Amino acid sequence: MRIRSWNNKLLWICAAALLTVSAPAAATEGGEPDAKAIIFEHLQDSYWWHITTIGKHHVTVYLPVIVYSPHSGLHVFSSSRIAHGEACEGFRIAGEGRHKGKVVERNAAGEEVRPIDISLTKTAFALIFNSLLVLVIFLSVAAWYRRHPGHAAPGRLIGTIEMLVMNIEEDIIRKSIGKDYARYSPYLLTAFFFILVNNVMGLVPVFPGGANTTGNIAVTLTLAICTTLAVNLFGNREYWREILWPRVPMWMKAPAPLMPLIEIAGVISKPFALMIRLFANITAGHAIVLSLMTLIFVTVKMGAAMNIGMTAFAILLSVFMNLLELLVAYIQAYVFTILSAVFIGLSRPEAHAGNRKEHIRSK
Repeated sequence: MRIRSWNNKLLWICAAALLTVSAPAAATEGGEPDAKAIIFEHLQDSYWWHITTIGKHHVTVYLPVIVYSPHSGLHVFSSSRIAHGEACEGFRIAGEGRHKGKVVERNAAGEEVRPIDISLTKTAFALIFNSLLVLVIFLSVAAWYRRHPGHAAPGRLIGTIEMLVMNIEEDIIRKSIGKDYARYSPYLLTAFFFILVNNVMGLVPVFPGGANTTGNIAVTLTLAICTTLAVNLFGNREYWREILWPRVPMWMKAPAPLMPLIEIAGVISKPFALMIRLFANITAGHAIVLSLMTLIFVTVKMGAAMNIGMTAFAILLSVFMNLLELLVAYIQAYVFTILSAVFIGLSRPEAHAGNRKEHIRSK
């Protein structure tokens, strides 16, 4: 019975994914589906949330546009007023150029310029929703443990969360950082579950899921900066000594500071590794699934037999890729957390014998 129920759920997910991907159905001038436009429309951020299309009716959640212009001040209005190429209060969405897809206005010279844009876009809305979802999950877990102070066995969700927390804290944080691991556990556990929830919600094909949050480089950059701050602000004296004056022959440190420059380059490259790894893997997974689904529309004019065969192939392979993406969602959250823990652990090395004597003497 459980297998049948999961099969039914999987079929509903496939059907919802098909509706979601086919909804905008961007077309070329000849009326044929534009696969590239469909893929990029789902990967990029937008000022509204297109859910599906029923007949000719588009089911869309329009988000608030909040912009500040140096010429006319603050403006707040619904994105529905500029969704179809219209202008509202002097603002519109650029259809081409370097500001394509962004809200622009014209200055006194007639040039398109960007105002200060703090709009609640699709990615921003999804980040807020997913963050609240993480809070609800963990507040529910905390409330359950308050109600059951003894040794009661947790249920499915509570048990899963407990298993993940113990796995991350014992196998990653404690082993990578060492004796003062508890100081960093709150940040690393938060980062893991935040990335995991955003990755999984990005695979849910219906509103409020489907947003490519962790495939947005601004989001991954912010997460990488948080880890970089944790590494460099709380790194001990030995860590900075090894970077600025490492234990190598003197000719590698002076007069040309070769090794210090290499160490500093390593400090800078670490956040880029975190940022690009998460961004590239999540974006690639979404792009592959969307590419498979667009085969259904691309092969329409190739005949019924070809279209039916490619439709079946695309759906089956998309189901497989979605299941694989569930695994990738966990792996990428795990990898980001373990790399962050390793970098933090490397920033807290034990003092060497000579430095330990100097440290004791200074005390």
